[in-house]
Amino acid sequence: MADHTEPPLSRIQQKNRELILKGALTVFSANGFRGATIDQIAEAAGLSKPNVLYYFASKDEIHRTLLTTLLDMWLAPMLRINPRGEPLAEVLAYVQAKLEMSRRFPRESRLFAHEILQGAPHLTEILGGGLREVVDGAAAILQGWMDEGRLASVEPRHLIFSIWALTQHYADFDVQVRAVLGPSHDPLAEAGPFLDNLYRKMLSV
Repeated sequence: MADHTEPPLSRIQQKNRELILKGALTVFSANGFRGATIDQIAEAAGLSKPNVLYYFASKDEIHRTLLTTLLDMWLAPMLRINPRGEPLAEVLAYVQAKLEMSRRFPRESRLFAHEILQGAPHLTEILGGGLREVVDGAAAILQGWMDEGRLASVEPRHLIFSIWALTQHYADFDVQVRAVLGPSHDPLAEAGPFLDNLYRKMLSV
């Protein structure tokens, strides 16, 4: 049987793919999928349009690759929740990890927000498959701790949703948050102790 495995990318090819995805992140997070063009992505990547199309056949393929890569990154902190750890400490570490991601990766968060607000046409299979599986696994760990009386009893999936909402808000609505707080405030630095206190009070037994 013939081997159809793709040959590994050279360093230059890998670098160019990374430049394209980085440029696409800038364009998609600012304009959404519909407002983005290959020309804009090429300009942001510092490459020619034909060069971009050498690596990716279409805008849709770039978008799908970017979303899949970012979703894997976004789910990584949830996969690090240790079922053998101390329950409250594990939840609070997850909250702080998500908040730190909002600090470090605000464009990525806004890209997902654009996609979800448009009905997630390019994420439907991923959201219903891999995402659900990871969330179900985390929810099972949380439910187990609650059943053991080690965390206050709440609905675990809605607990996860609340963590997403309260941490990603600082990236997705950064302009609004900073407008309300004023220039002398660091929203994410202030959010850390607040969210720690909030979830500590909610989940302590």
